[in-house]
Amino acid sequence: MPGSKLLQQLGPQILSVHELVGRTLVRLSVLDGSQYTAVPGSRASLVTLSEVVASASVAASQLARAVADNPLEAAAFAGTPDDAAARRTRLADSAPVLAKSLTTAVHHLALCAACCHHTAAGIARDLKDHPDHRPQLPELSDAQYAALDKIARGGANHYTSRSDKTSVRDGDGNTIHPKPFNVLLEHRLIRIHTSTSAIVPREIEITARGKLVLDIQKPGRPLPASPGSVPAPAKGGNRRR
Repeated sequence: MPGSKLLQQLGPQILSVHELVGRTLVRLSVLDGSQYTAVPGSRASLVTLSEVVASASVAASQLARAVADNPLEAAAFAGTPDDAAARRTRLADSAPVLAKSLTTAVHHLALCAACCHHTAAGIARDLKDHPDHRPQLPELSDAQYAALDKIARGGANHYTSRSDKTSVRDGDGNTIHPKPFNVLLEHRLIRIHTSTSAIVPREIEITARGKLVLDIQKPGRPLPASPGSVPAPAKGGNRRR
């Protein structure tokens, strides 16, 4: 509803969207200056990520428009009629205008989410299809792969207790052991959202790098060697059987 409560809701949302624009610009600049641009098909990913910047900016603009069109209760100039009937009319007139701005913002934020997912999937697909451009990736144990697969399928949350003890639970509420989880975090296969307070569960998501590992490595099978990498020596050397 129009009024002060709407303003309180819009403020944090606008700040979050501007943060999204800034972070996306950083990611886009990093990709633009990286070796990924030599991979066939990489242009589509950069174009899609550029669309996130544009759509998020439109969403922020629409939310800001809603702030400007939102009628707030404050005294009018002396001598200006401002009775209860005038206030009701002002609220009624602003409602459809605000609804249009908010609907447009929601549409563009949904487009941002879709473009982010398409970009991540596109990067993983390009590197999978062109192993000569593939970066060095960690070889996961079965336990580490299972933990990564759980997070990819159902998500996970990072909890911090009042005594600063941390724990991780998957989407079904089951605990993920800290050892495989820390390996995934160290190799940047997953990401913990830090935009929320540590006193509430923080969402954990798989990165494009993590999706690539899931795509090319299977449980119980070693990771295919990247070009130029040195294979691990076989156990027992060249002993004859």
